[in-house]
Amino acid sequence: MTDKIIALVDGSIYSASVCEHAAWIAQRTGAPVELLHVLGRREGTEKSDLSGSIRLGARTALLEELVAIDEQRAKLVAHRGRAILEDARAILDRAGVSEVTTRLRHGDIVETVAEVEQEARVILIGKRGEAADFAKGHLGSNLERIVRASHKPVFVAARAFRPIEKVLVAYDGGTSAMKAVDHIARSPLFAGLKVHVVTVGTATPEVMKGLEDARALLVAAGIEVETGVVGGQPESALGKLVDEAVFDMVVMGAYGHSRIRSLIIGSTTTEMVRSCKVPVVLMR
Repeated sequence: MTDKIIALVDGSIYSASVCEHAAWIAQRTGAPVELLHVLGRREGTEKSDLSGSIRLGARTALLEELVAIDEQRAKLVAHRGRAILEDARAILDRAGVSEVTTRLRHGDIVETVAEVEQEARVILIGKRGEAADFAKGHLGSNLERIVRASHKPVFVAARAFRPIEKVLVAYDGGTSAMKAVDHIARSPLFAGLKVHVVTVGTATPEVMKGLEDARALLVAAGIEVETGVVGGQPESALGKLVDEAVFDMVVMGAYGHSRIRSLIIGSTTTEMVRSCKVPVVLMR
């Protein structure tokens, strides 16, 4: 299957929202959902070599006990991972999603996503991980790494799900922004939604032509669309627009024009994901 919705769940307060958004996407697209939980290398998946830590003739029994504790911890971590997947599946079952699979993997999360994303139409992840309550001003480190590495759309779930009817597309004329518009035109996910394509800056002829091209593509796909230009700095102007005009979701390119930003998440992208209380879909 090359059209899965791959939802990353980790037991954080964002995991329920990830599942609810996955259910919403599945219901609108008919795509199956795969729930993925990755056990990191530091979570008891690698056995520790304790032989060098036993000194001064300590008894062999102590070493054996330490090894047993290490193995038991690994079993508990795996058991917890399976429980997280079961809870996540229950949310999708209640939402009426019939095609759901679960996968428990060991290793690095970015390497795992790279292995499975060829099967995906979208990758879902929460804005923050299990330390969310302790790092409200920061994005999850795994989120940033996945956005840098993924070649599929990354859907960043907000803390709570709410019905999505009105979508803001942050359009800067760059390659990833144009790809985002094309994706919206082709995806059944956006059918029937109200889409606003907005550029931050000055309404130059070039900007207006870009917006008109985007509008024409979406109209041809049968999508209700409006376009506009707002002044100010993208980081603040877009966030203010989302709040004041009550948008339910933001779609934007993950990177701007700068080649430097090909190495890191663009500042506008980072700020939008950090500050928005609605989901953000990022396109490469």
